[in-house]
Amino acid sequence: MIRGILAILAGIAALTVSSFAIEAVANPLMMRMFPHALPDRAAIAQNLPASMFLFVYSTLCVAFGGYVTAWLAYRSPIRYAVIMGAVELALTVWAMLSFPQQAPLRNWIAGMVLMVPAAWCGGLLRVRSSSR
Repeated sequence: MIRGILAILAGIAALTVSSFAIEAVANPLMMRMFPHALPDRAAIAQNLPASMFLFVYSTLCVAFGGYVTAWLAYRSPIRYAVIMGAVELALTVWAMLSFPQQAPLRNWIAGMVLMVPAAWCGGLLRVRSSSR
C-alpha cells in the first residue's frame, strides 16, 4: 500500500517535471520561430497548432508518469498507473477551476479526456516491456 502511494507520487512528479521541462524549452522556441503568431506566452494557449503540440506532449508526459508508477508499484502496476491518472485528473480539475484564464476551456477538456487512458497506456507499456 505504501509502495503504491509512493509510486503514484513518483509518477505525478515524473510527469510534472517532464512536462515543465518540455514547456521551458518549447514555449520560447515556438515564440522565436513564430513571432507574429505567438508574440507572448498567452498567445500559445490561444493558438490551435501550439495547443495541439501542448496537448500531445502533455499526453505523452502523463503516459510517462503512468509508466513510472507501474515500474515502481510492486503489485497491480496498471491499477496504480490508472489511479495516478485519476489523481492527476483531479489536480487538473482543481487547476482549471482555480486558474480558468490560463487556457481556453477546449484545452482543459482535451487534456482531461485522455489523462486516465494515457496513464493506463503508460502502465500497460511498462507491464508489457517487463514481461519480455
